[in-house]
Amino acid sequence: MPGTVLLIAAAPVGRGRLVDAASVLPVLAAVAPGVLAGADTANVVELADPLEPQAVLTRVRAAAAAPGPLTVFVTGQLHLDRRQRLPHLALARTTPSTVRYTAFPWPWFREELRLRPPGTTTLVADLHADAEAWQLLRTEPWRPGRAAPLDSGPHTAVYGRVAPPPPHRRTPAPPSYMRAVATLLRSGHRPPVEQLHQQALSRLADEPDFAASLLLASAPPPPADPHAAISAAVRAGRHADADALAARCEQAAVRAHGPGAEEALHWTEVRADLAMFAGDAARSCRTWLTVATARLAAGQPPDAPAVETAADRAHHQWGRVTDPAHARELGPALAELRGRVPGSRKGALDHVRRQLRQLQDQRR
Repeated sequence: MPGTVLLIAAAPVGRGRLVDAASVLPVLAAVAPGVLAGADTANVVELADPLEPQAVLTRVRAAAAAPGPLTVFVTGQLHLDRRQRLPHLALARTTPSTVRYTAFPWPWFREELRLRPPGTTTLVADLHADAEAWQLLRTEPWRPGRAAPLDSGPHTAVYGRVAPPPPHRRTPAPPSYMRAVATLLRSGHRPPVEQLHQQALSRLADEPDFAASLLLASAPPPPADPHAAISAAVRAGRHADADALAARCEQAAVRAHGPGAEEALHWTEVRADLAMFAGDAARSCRTWLTVATARLAAGQPPDAPAVETAADRAHHQWGRVTDPAHARELGPALAELRGRVPGSRKGALDHVRRQLRQLQDQRR
């Protein structure tokens, strides 16, 4: 099932512009649609400096009705409707006195996305706030699970940042966070959105307004039966969504039981299998290596069935790695593991050593 991507870059024309929102669209457009969506294929809709709130609403409504995974990338600036005190996404004709009529109310995102199936919707935002909107966000900060000013629906994962108003506005600020996201995605791989968010933030550490920015990181709680939701995502080709849900379950298990607990290792094993289903043998191998090492560190003997299974699966996935550089990177760790966990497969360690020698010879 194809995914849907909605790219929205909006800011007022003229002196009221805080951010050069549209400048990020060429960078996002250079990313493969499937990578933007976290799916095999995707339909991409782009809105550059839209004029009318109703036109934006029409696009958001159509995207929300799409059956596959949906990712909304929003770059722009926030203004406050002084009458209702609701945050609005400023559009091309927006001025401080016309926010209510010319800007897009943020609650419209919530209304259109609230009926989306759990685990299928992600909103990534790079926003700059004017003074009044910033004051609202500071007094009613973002809190996961609460109807905060930027709440976007009960099943929508929201990640990004809101930058404070600049002390001296001479030229529009660059959309640095969204540029970092786009640059990371141009590698051809979309990690779970939590990781993508953290990687993007790490590139902004030296920005003057970064320390004061409000960071958005809200993921819906896992559904009652996460295994069913993960299986459905895999069947639909939404491998990134499946891994993101399994990662949230893994993190919850680690918090509740500790990193070496069986409950946590179960979800690590699920993620190893998900990487295999996604065709990423290197990631699957690396994850199985992590499982085997964690079980050994927890005191399980090398001949324990769960330890041997993890080692055997790491070995099997290593044999499916097609990139020689990745195979060379993973080989020594696998050889070290096979030295400790030879398993029931005779000659497993010798096999790894032979393959490593061949890989090294190819390098010369």
